[in-house]
Amino acid sequence: MHSFQKITTDIMEINPFEKIGKDWMLVTAGNEQKANTMTASWGALGQMWGKDAAFVVIRQSRFTKEFIDKEGKFSLSFPKSDYKKLMKFLGSVSGRNEDKIKESGAEIGYYNGVPYVDQADLLLICKVMSATLIKPEDFKDGGIDEAWYKDKDYHTLYIAEITDILAR
Repeated sequence: MHSFQKITTDIMEINPFEKIGKDWMLVTAGNEQKANTMTASWGALGQMWGKDAAFVVIRQSRFTKEFIDKEGKFSLSFPKSDYKKLMKFLGSVSGRNEDKIKESGAEIGYYNGVPYVDQADLLLICKVMSATLIKPEDFKDGGIDEAWYKDKDYHTLYIAEITDILAR
């Protein structure tokens, strides 16, 4: 594969509704000894506290969350749409129970020690600035808890500075 080139937000052309919500992204965290990745279709990109930021939500039960909490950094990898089968697999199997990265055929690369999925065309390297547990008493829409949290496995909202943007 071609190597990644560092780019800036002013030349990054991305529709976050399409990229995150429809095409999905891989949230990858850990270190060179052990890493994990998961598929996500919820999140946002924008500005927070004067910095380019990614807003990512991770359920308490997810193995990747342990790596984010330990390392304080993660990557968002955006593969091409022909990797949908890979992304479905990575979103349905827990890395806690098996080596899903190896089984899926995903290749892990590292940028300044932060793991990412090498099948991506676009990478966002992120440093956690804030982590907030989303609690049912915070919902202003009464249907959210019933619709999305029947199992009470609530998300943590991570607001992370995008420290580097890499594209092929």
